[in-house]
Amino acid sequence: MHRTYYVLLVLGLFLVRFGESQTLQNLPQDYFQSPLDIELKLSGSFGELRSNHFHSGLDIKTNQQTGAKVYAAASGYVSRIKLEHYGYGKALYITHPNGYTTVYAHLEKFAPRIEEYVKSRQYEGETYEIQLYPNDLELRVDQGEVVAYSGNTGGSGGPHLHFEIRDADAHPINPLLFGVQIPDSRLPLVKQVKAYPLDEESTINGKNEAQVLRLIPVGVGKFKVEPFSAYGEIGIGVNTNDQMDAGSNQNGVYGIKTFFNGKPSFEMTFDSFSFDETRYINQMIDYEHFQKNKSRISKLFIPDGSPLSMYRETTNNGKLTLVDEGSKHIYKVAITDYDGNTSEITMDITNDSKSDNLVPFDPKNAMLVAHNETFSTTQGSFTLTIPSESLYEDTFLNISENADVLKVHEDVVPLHKNMIINYDMKSKLGDDMNKYYIARITPWGAAYHTPSSLKGTTLTAFTRTLGTYAIRKDTNPPSIVPVNFKNGQWLSKNKTLTLKINDKETGVAAYRATVNGKFILMEYDYKTNLITHDFSDGIVTDTENELIVIVTDNVGNSTKFEANFQRKE
Repeated sequence: MHRTYYVLLVLGLFLVRFGESQTLQNLPQDYFQSPLDIELKLSGSFGELRSNHFHSGLDIKTNQQTGAKVYAAASGYVSRIKLEHYGYGKALYITHPNGYTTVYAHLEKFAPRIEEYVKSRQYEGETYEIQLYPNDLELRVDQGEVVAYSGNTGGSGGPHLHFEIRDADAHPINPLLFGVQIPDSRLPLVKQVKAYPLDEESTINGKNEAQVLRLIPVGVGKFKVEPFSAYGEIGIGVNTNDQMDAGSNQNGVYGIKTFFNGKPSFEMTFDSFSFDETRYINQMIDYEHFQKNKSRISKLFIPDGSPLSMYRETTNNGKLTLVDEGSKHIYKVAITDYDGNTSEITMDITNDSKSDNLVPFDPKNAMLVAHNETFSTTQGSFTLTIPSESLYEDTFLNISENADVLKVHEDVVPLHKNMIINYDMKSKLGDDMNKYYIARITPWGAAYHTPSSLKGTTLTAFTRTLGTYAIRKDTNPPSIVPVNFKNGQWLSKNKTLTLKINDKETGVAAYRATVNGKFILMEYDYKTNLITHDFSDGIVTDTENELIVIVTDNVGNSTKFEANFQRKE
């Protein structure tokens, strides 16, 4: 297709607005075909709110099974292949002549010629985790060609295909804009509404604190909240999801628009975003509410400093200013899915008078941490540093130390950058200091390894989670247990060699397997703690075989497993 056609396409993406027709003529509605040959049902939608990020594609259900054929959505070439234990697991990237790239993730395996290409380089580098960038002549594919098989690898919570379309700047774009169709005639769900005073003088129902408002259904897709009074500058938030026709699971909505006294106030549309901005989701939602209640309330106003590109036209950044005592206002929220199904919320707000009885905030022993300055404090043997722009706003944090336990507030305030925890190990001189690490202690007392490094006598950890941290020592090596064989067994009928590896304290950091001194590739599934070698790799060719597996944890403890087996093809 002509280059000018796609210039118009990119311009069109910037012009998409809530309420406009979903079928824009400038979009190539027929360029990309479905990556699966089954009915498309979603377990996750584009822009859906996830932990620390917006969902960047569509999660397509595969009937709770792995192995579905995955097709190239358009002709092009494989430009990137990434295999990792976590994240996307096995992922394939195809770049197309129109400048877009499609992404296929959580795959079980690749099509034979791609699989051969990948494995040859894994064996060459003697590593499972690998990232490859083929040139435009190495792995060309045609539209509709089988390029992989769906799976459940990486951070997947169940069998499905994660599918993305990215532009030339690697920004993910909602695939529904390109004509991918998912039947949806159901209205978005409305679960909670919350009102927020946005400064120390503002009030909701006479109090300077955020309040969940009682939600009242008044018809199909129609809601109101119990009338409330407010003073000063306030904001509204909503907890909402969408449901599609083919499933009971909840997905993200497409757009939200608000009106204050009949005039547009705020607009947010999930068309596209950049990966650089995705962590700002923690500023967009009520993070504390989520941590305490496990439900995400989206703020219907733009927090100071937020760069999110899904925000559209707003008035006063969506914030409401209420100062004329006794005045009455109507605030409306329209929540829409991609097919235009809309749920509406109406709120009656009465201006309150300024309160002279507000209890001033008492920080007690909390420390004020400015969001635009680097903060550092020494507590016992710990030194804590919070870099500039780690916090989204100036915040009082409770920070203290007791018996080698550092408390950094609690995980109700989001961090955008890593804070640095240093621990002076001089008290451990003469001990095996390499076995120590910094652990995050949960409210229920569990200890989780935080990646830590020792330099001299300083132990350092980087983390973006506030909470309680302590020094722990791990001297227990990992465990290795054979699953589908025994020492000395004949394995001629086995297709795979499988072992279970585990480290209960700091986790598995690395593993390596050899047969008769030759490296063999083993795939690690951290969800099941299994490592598996596929005999079809053709590495094991001798009848008598000596297997050696070495597993190392995150502080250097290691276990060596040895076994013999016989095999004949």
